[in-house]
Amino acid sequence: MSGKNDEFADFRERMNQRILEQDNQVVKRFFSLDSQTYRDGALNVKTKEMLGLVASMVLRCDDCIRYHVNQAHAAGVTRDEFFEVFQVGLVVGGSIVIPHLRRAVDALDELEQGGAES
Repeated sequence: MSGKNDEFADFRERMNQRILEQDNQVVKRFFSLDSQTYRDGALNVKTKEMLGLVASMVLRCDDCIRYHVNQAHAAGVTRDEFFEVFQVGLVVGGSIVIPHLRRAVDALDELEQGGAES
């Protein structure tokens, strides 16, 4: 990763640690549930990340989109697969998803450029 993706990952990790330092079992359990959901099961991690990305696009959550682009890329989602995921998100969510599609492609481009430099 590089640039905005690194900044996002660092911020997310730092803030998750701060949140989980609190004595709040509901928040801790929700975070745990989220982590457990994206583990291999009947569906593999790659598929779950693609599903998470579609849901994030439709819900128009840019942080979630960047997170799932990063995770899906790490799970081996190809550019062609990403664009099919983007297609599903766009069809389900409609034209209001277009600004979020732009940010998703920006995050993917950054990952691919960073990967080429490594």
